[in-house]
Amino acid sequence: MIFHYHTTPIHYRKQGSGPAIVMLHGFLESSSMWQKIADEFAKENTIVMLDLPGFGQSNVLDHSNTIEEMATIVFELLLIENIQCATLVGHSMGGYVALAFGELFPEKLRKLILLNTSPAADSNSRKENRNRALTIIDKNKTAFINMAIGNLFNAEEKVKHPLAIKGLKNEAQHCSANGVKAAIRAMRDRSDRTTVLKNLTCKKHLIAGEFDPIIPYRDVVGLSEQTKATLHTTAGGHMSWLTHSTELIALLQGIM
Repeated sequence: MIFHYHTTPIHYRKQGSGPAIVMLHGFLESSSMWQKIADEFAKENTIVMLDLPGFGQSNVLDHSNTIEEMATIVFELLLIENIQCATLVGHSMGGYVALAFGELFPEKLRKLILLNTSPAADSNSRKENRNRALTIIDKNKTAFINMAIGNLFNAEEKVKHPLAIKGLKNEAQHCSANGVKAAIRAMRDRSDRTTVLKNLTCKKHLIAGEFDPIIPYRDVVGLSEQTKATLHTTAGGHMSWLTHSTELIALLQGIM
C-alpha cells in the first residue's frame, strides 16, 4: 500500500487484526526484513511495516531528511490507518526512529522494543566514519553497500547465511545514492535520547546481541540500568532477526 507524506510516496504493508504493532527496519534494509516475524504476530495483532524514505519501495524525500521526520511519517501513517496507539519495534536505525517517535508522540506509544540499537548519539569518531561513508558513496555506491552489509555479520554468520546476505546486498543496491546518504546524515545528526528513554512511562525493552559488532553488548547493559529498560539477550550479533530468528520470535512472544 502507498500513502503520501506531502508529495513523497511511502510504501507500507499491513496484515492481521488486533492491537497495533509497527515494525521499523534498519539502515540499508526494508520492511521485508520483518515478514517472518510479522506472519507470526499477525495471528493476534495488526502489523504495520513501512519502508522508510529512500528504502524498499518508498521514494526519497525531496528535502533533507531527519530521524524526527521519519518519526513524523510513522505518526502520519497511524493517523491514516486510524490507529490510536501502537507498540513500536525498531531495528538499528529503526530504533532511532522509534525513540524519536516516543519523544514527539508519547501518547501514541503503548510499548517500545529496541532491537540491536541504542539511544546514545554518535560519538565523534562515529560521525567521522559517517562522513567518510558519504564520500565513498559518491565514488562507488555498490562497493559501499557490499562493505556496509558485510560488516554487520561475523565470519561464522557469513558461512551460515550466504544467500540471505547476498539477498540483502542485492535489495540495498536498488536504493538511490541520495536516499542512502540522506539516511547517513540523519543518523549522524540525531540527538542523544538516553534521557527520553529513561523518562518514557510505557513498557520499554532493549534486545541486545551478545556478539553485536555495531552496538557493544556491555554498552546496552549499562544503558538498560541507566534508563530502567528491561534487557533481553540473544546469542546473535547485529542481525539477530536473520541469524537467530527463531530465538528472537520466542523472545518477542514474551514481550508483545
